[in-house]
Amino acid sequence: MDKTILITGTSSGYGKATAEHFLQNGWHVIAAMRRPDPTLLGGQSERLRVLPLDVTDERSIAALVDAAGPIDVLVNNAGVGGVGAFEAMPMSLIRQLIETNTIGVMAMCRALIPQMRARRAGTIVNVTSSVTLGEFPLAAAYTASKQAVEGFSGSLAHELGHFGVQVKLVEPGYAPTTRFGTNAIVPVEDLLPGDYAEFARPILEAFAKPAMTTRESDVAQAVWAAVHDTSGRLRFPAGADAVALAQAG
Repeated sequence: MDKTILITGTSSGYGKATAEHFLQNGWHVIAAMRRPDPTLLGGQSERLRVLPLDVTDERSIAALVDAAGPIDVLVNNAGVGGVGAFEAMPMSLIRQLIETNTIGVMAMCRALIPQMRARRAGTIVNVTSSVTLGEFPLAAAYTASKQAVEGFSGSLAHELGHFGVQVKLVEPGYAPTTRFGTNAIVPVEDLLPGDYAEFARPILEAFAKPAMTTRESDVAQAVWAAVHDTSGRLRFPAGADAVALAQAG
């Protein structure tokens, strides 16, 4: 039977790679992004629909759910980054991180759970980050936004398991092309007061030359494994660095 997966944040990075992976493996894919552009995913396909979505806008979510129809798998991948000294982050930035990375995930789940519960089937995959596996400096607010999703998902997995609906976590590591700083709302340089320069320098240098990284394909494969898992496993680290952190923990 043909299955349909809805993936948020598919214009680039992990979301795009995941959409491509499922398309290549015969799934029907609904790729959601703020500004729909089918060419980003290779153009038109009978199995691909590209729809607009802003996870911070309830009307946008409702319109997407109405247009999408029945969904077998939801992948909450959309997110924004924020790196810098916590004391230098304006509350507006902190709220934006939480609103997108945390509340956005919850809102998407809340919108799709009713149909999955009614069918007694479905899978939700929430994409977090390796910052949940180890303490990363200069990422306090970002980490909080992702750790909240980890706790939320663990609880929700128990709640929805009663109805035959699975909840999974995919925890990507650090990728130079899609790292949590690349899509930062504010450049890291703007969030480093003078007193932090000496502390931040080796950290930023390490970011520039990481010992291990995560490939976009690693995340796509981890989502694939999570969707097809029948063992009850919750967490799926993605990428060599994330796996190493998970094993060390």
